[in-house]
Amino acid sequence: LTMSSYHWLLAWMGLEINTLAIIPIMTKPHHPRSVEAGTKYFLTQAAASAMILLSSSINAWYTGQWDITQLTNELACALMTAALAMKLGLAPVHFWLPEVMQGVTIKTTMIITTWMKLA
Repeated sequence: LTMSSYHWLLAWMGLEINTLAIIPIMTKPHHPRSVEAGTKYFLTQAAASAMILLSSSINAWYTGQWDITQLTNELACALMTAALAMKLGLAPVHFWLPEVMQGVTIKTTMIITTWMKLA
């Protein structure tokens, strides 16, 4: 849904479905560390999602379009870059990734670091 969309809201919805699908898998062991990792993951992804919505709203305000290919505003572009870097766990906003990886199983870690980034 995210990769094939041309509309900001559809891309955001795809990212949110992706995020909400992995949280039950992360917290399945019912260990305090896995619950903490799931909470950190959710809060970080929610903050990045809010930045994506803000960026797309700013861009729509200036361009009048919700089309992904029309990201022309500098502020919207900077916010979108920061939000996507935060969602992917890229430096310098990768503060959440090591802590989340330590709190979940190795299989879930592999899903978070590969599958989730491709979707």
